[in-house]
Amino acid sequence: MLPLIGALGGGAWGAWIAKKRGGGRADMAQYGAGFAIFWGLIGVVAAIWLAR
Repeated sequence: MLPLIGALGGGAWGAWIAKKRGGGRADMAQYGAGFAIFWGLIGVVAAIWLAR
């Protein structure tokens, strides 16, 4: 559950940051993908840590 929340939240956050900085659709997609991957991985680590 945590990885999914992290990926969705990170993707939305990344797209919002790109839009705030004046980026186009491609910039929003790239920022969204990068943030989604990063926060999804943080969610995986947190889920493993909590399960132990």
